Amino acid sequence: MSEQPSAPDAEVVQLCHELIRIDTTNDGTGTGPGERDAAEYIAGKLDEVGISCELFESEQRRTTLVAHWEPPGCDTGLPPLLVHGHTDVVPANAADWQVDPLAGEVRDGCVWGRGAVDMKDFDAMVLSVVRDRVRSGRPTRRPIRLVFTADEEAGGTLGATWLVQHHPDTVADCTEAIGEVGGFSLTIRDDLRLYLVQTAEKGLSWLKLIADGTAGHGSMRNHDNAVTELAAAVARIGAYQWPYRITSAQQAFLDAVSEALEIELDLDNVEETLSRLGSISRMVGATMGNTTNPTMLDAGYKVNVIPGQATAGVDGRVVPGGEEEFRTTMRELLGEKVRMEYVVHDPAVETEFAGDLVEAMQKSLLAEDSGARAVPYLMSGGTDGKAWSKLGVRCFGFAPLKLPPELDFVGMFHGIDERVPTESLEFGSRVLDHFLEMA
Repeated sequence: MSEQPSAPDAEVVQLCHELIRIDTTNDGTGTGPGERDAAEYIAGKLDEVGISCELFESEQRRTTLVAHWEPPGCDTGLPPLLVHGHTDVVPANAADWQVDPLAGEVRDGCVWGRGAVDMKDFDAMVLSVVRDRVRSGRPTRRPIRLVFTADEEAGGTLGATWLVQHHPDTVADCTEAIGEVGGFSLTIRDDLRLYLVQTAEKGLSWLKLIADGTAGHGSMRNHDNAVTELAAAVARIGAYQWPYRITSAQQAFLDAVSEALEIELDLDNVEETLSRLGSISRMVGATMGNTTNPTMLDAGYKVNVIPGQATAGVDGRVVPGGEEEFRTTMRELLGEKVRMEYVVHDPAVETEFAGDLVEAMQKSLLAEDSGARAVPYLMSGGTDGKAWSKLGVRCFGFAPLKLPPELDFVGMFHGIDERVPTESLEFGSRVLDHFLEMA
């Protein structure tokens, strides 16, 4: 392959458009047939530049791609850097959108569609940069392990977690990783943007609450009504205000915000201060402590029959170090007649915001934005990083995007009219290109 001039951002918009057009909807029911199509598309793009891939299937068409890329000139004595993204997306109701959510339409300076920010934007950035570095004959500093997973949007059971359980050798030699969600900008003023690098994420505690009672006729008095007991427990959980539990990543972020805004943060009034940051305050507020949100209720089959059992679903998120508090508090809130089972239970993960990889992030951002400052943060959601962490891999969220200050970026995740600016995609590709030179 003859060497070409470098242009790491040349293809990224088109690649993002094409990836969005592949329907990889994952509704959590165990089906996600489009993930196979996406994996084959990515494999084809890598094959065009001479990078071979392996496809692994946890179930039919639930496909995860792994590629070992050791470009000539990289230091093979260094452990590979794991660069990971997922191909599945959450469902989208087309009637709610301004555009077809699966069309990948480019308009008003943005690529629109389900997955535009979660996370086909980063998938496209990775492909654009890797393909360009091969074509221009520019090696990375170290070997790269590319992994594009299935099923992340349903907890990764059929994707990253399955890969770690059944094929740990595919990533076990990696010591560090980058993926979602981090590297996006928060504009403080014209000459200062904080780029939030995820160094920690809350644990997943998706719960099923179960209340057992005595079944009977709906016209009779019943003092052992499962619905009543469950409803009371759900109300207690929904109303409970979890106390602040400030982690090291959260404290570092709050310190950075305090310095950038030139104010002293009062923890008794911190959320009011954070509201000055715009929509990102919702994400930050959710990481000030554990959270529990009741999300599902199920009971009965006929209005005049009191059921013998009622169930509910609760989305629990637990900060690093908050597991014992979570279990103890939940037992108190449930009461004596309601029990809980874990549907998904993944502990929180956290790593230190330090080291050569972090320095490479800061330098790569500065190469494209003189006002950039990388800061750590704790993310409220979950990523495939939980799976890789089980093998001892240090995981960072670093999918760099320089965003317009007015864009409600947090609202784009799983939201209506999800979109990413084309300039942000191109910026991210250039930053990622610098990063792979130094990482």
